[in-house]
Amino acid sequence: MALRGPAGLGPGSRRPLDEAVAGAVEREAPALLAAGGAPEDDEEDDGRGRGLLRWDGFSAWLHCVCVVGFDLELGQAVEKDPAYFYGYVYFRQVRDKTLKRGYFQKSLVLISKLPYIHFFHTVLKQIAPEYFEKSEPYLEAACNDVDRWPAPVPGKTLHLPIMGVVMKVRIPTCHDKPGTTQIVQLTQQADTNISVILPTVHEVDIFRCFCPVFLHSQMLWELVLLGEPLVVMAPSPSESSETVLALVNCISPLKYFSDFRPYFTIHDSEFKEYTTRTQAPPSVILGVTNPFFAKTLQHWPHIIRIGDLKPTGEIPKQVKVKKLKNLKTLDSKPGVYTSYKPYLNRDEEIIKQLQKGVQQKRPSEAQSVILRRYFLELTQSFIIPLERYVASLMPLQKSISPWKSPPQLRQFLPEEFMKTLEKTGPQLTSRIKGDWIGLYRHFLKSPNFDGWFKTRRKEMIQKLEALHLEALCEEDLLLWIQKHTEVETVDLVLKLKNKLLQADREHLPVKPDTMEKLRTHIDAIILALPEDLQGILLKTGMT
Repeated sequence: MALRGPAGLGPGSRRPLDEAVAGAVEREAPALLAAGGAPEDDEEDDGRGRGLLRWDGFSAWLHCVCVVGFDLELGQAVEKDPAYFYGYVYFRQVRDKTLKRGYFQKSLVLISKLPYIHFFHTVLKQIAPEYFEKSEPYLEAACNDVDRWPAPVPGKTLHLPIMGVVMKVRIPTCHDKPGTTQIVQLTQQADTNISVILPTVHEVDIFRCFCPVFLHSQMLWELVLLGEPLVVMAPSPSESSETVLALVNCISPLKYFSDFRPYFTIHDSEFKEYTTRTQAPPSVILGVTNPFFAKTLQHWPHIIRIGDLKPTGEIPKQVKVKKLKNLKTLDSKPGVYTSYKPYLNRDEEIIKQLQKGVQQKRPSEAQSVILRRYFLELTQSFIIPLERYVASLMPLQKSISPWKSPPQLRQFLPEEFMKTLEKTGPQLTSRIKGDWIGLYRHFLKSPNFDGWFKTRRKEMIQKLEALHLEALCEEDLLLWIQKHTEVETVDLVLKLKNKLLQADREHLPVKPDTMEKLRTHIDAIILALPEDLQGILLKTGMT
């Protein structure tokens, strides 16, 4: 099961989990093996010529490992940091008549900032069963293995040993297309020690999750795209979390900028906020299992009620779209409860293709590839006109002067954008008909547009700064200082130093030799000044 939220499993957790977890940190044994604080004399060589503090390697992959025991009164109660983390949980339940509920319940939880759902679930399946048999010493040995792993650098293919098993994985990059397997196939001889090859570290089985509702997958895509409040009610935390993650991923490569909680419980700090009827539900996707939510979340505008997810190869009965007025039967009838009317006509082709796959017993992995490609093409058809218009807001390169501040971006004007859709809209790349204009108008008011545009605007401003820096580097600055005073020259040096600092700090997309050129210019200008000023400027840092 997967969780996601402010660090840990407590209130506000956003998390990927394996089975139900509601618990307090175990008191009688070490509850946390945290990645961090080790004495300085713990420094050791990692075998690659670099000195690392103990647990530095561990910290690159995991924040901590928690052992969570069930507490009927407290619920989950692990302290959280003020940042979002993902929790990956392996839950164990054993009958014990001596306990109040008749079961011994405990979870092993991995906390990480990395959303590598498939990878960490695989790790848990390798180490959790042995941990429950051998306890803390085994867990500490597993953490030591993780501490020796190389850092998860995007694009790298890594061999990661853990407790006698070697996993081969490739760390994804922002340029990877959804659903594509990027593992580099090495020679058979080089792979003889590999136990597990993971084609993906972060993707869930999207067809298995959408299987009960694939007739309505396009409508759900619209709801996620628009950042609509959405609840997934499932029979187990694993099915809840997987379905929420599949929904969030269905608009990839567009990032989902609203909040999402793969497994939300009554112990979360936002419980009162999300269940109150005095204000509209927020833009968030919730995954829940507690039947109590069937009553307390009835006022939410879109609710997906699913039954047990079938094993790969088995297809559950397709649920129907039902009106919100029928929510009284929500606790017993699977369905999509909403009054939402989709903007786009349903694409019958993808439905026929998936149904044919079901009839031919096509593997779930193959069905997922088809569904991911469909969502990818749909999202790209939608976002390309926006990308094209936003690119037109960029000033012409010839307007960039090295002696003036970089020019401003033009303002995003919704009506101006709408006019571009007549000739360069999604009809150029998509066969789907419908009210695309209405969909865009709704999207421009959504958190996803706000987050997307802020990101694109920041990227374009950085590009302008980089172009301005490159323009400066092409100038004859020594000729310039001959025509200006010492005060103006000193001011120029300080500004250039700050430009260097900004380029490093903000990772500006400058050409490889630009930074070196700028440093050479700064050194040449300083050497052209009197010695007293040279000493001051050479000592002056970048403010």
